Amino acid sequence: MRRLAGFFFALAILFGPAVVPASAQDKSLTVFAAASMKNALDDIDTAYTGKTGVKIVASYAASSALAKQIEQGAPADVFVSADTDWMDYAANRKVISAPTRLNLLGNSIVLVAPKDSGIDKVTIGQGFDLAKLAGDGKIATGDVNAVPVGKYAKAALEKLGAWPAAAPKFAMAESVRAALTLVARGEAALGIVYATDARVESGVKIVGTFPMDSHPPIIYPVAATSTARPEAASYLAFLRSSAAKAIFEKYGFSFLVSPTT
Repeated sequence: MRRLAGFFFALAILFGPAVVPASAQDKSLTVFAAASMKNALDDIDTAYTGKTGVKIVASYAASSALAKQIEQGAPADVFVSADTDWMDYAANRKVISAPTRLNLLGNSIVLVAPKDSGIDKVTIGQGFDLAKLAGDGKIATGDVNAVPVGKYAKAALEKLGAWPAAAPKFAMAESVRAALTLVARGEAALGIVYATDARVESGVKIVGTFPMDSHPPIIYPVAATSTARPEAASYLAFLRSSAAKAIFEKYGFSFLVSPTT
């Protein structure tokens, strides 16, 4: 039965947004999404509700925390992860509908500093001395062992040869938005966050961009959960629509699929 439901989900996503009946006016969906998606997804959810009448209840946190909550039975209909590892985790535990899985978005990671910092225009490359740049200050990012942005950051620094010296200076945050806040408040001299996060926080400035080949591709997969309500198919289809593409790109995400109308 679950496989059949997944098949119909996949068809709905492939052929575009489904027609939602008038009864959807009293329906709602719960979406668990990576913290870095908040601003863009809030706008998309508003547009979706205006189009269908289906209310979206969004919960934002680190992908690692959300995947584990879904595994433990949290009543989510849709999961959007900031990396493929945590979507794989959910898939291996059979808590998502595999046929509905889609690599939706891309992103990049940047080095940020408080807006009034004297640090500016850093060239990030092989031999980059992040530890020296931070001085006596801390470097904020997500937990490098679990939170996707932290994992990307560590991978990049290891490839660039900067990790061993910089590691003791890291302040590990529970999510990318928590790391961003540490920098904006001046509690960390530097931070490694997604480019999309840096764009929505007026308290920080981008001082450098990590080369794309210094870390694994940053991919945001999306899927319905194995217990998703039927309306999730329409929502997933809307996420790959031209309307959603315009919103995601406005916030700096790259759109990895061909948009539907």
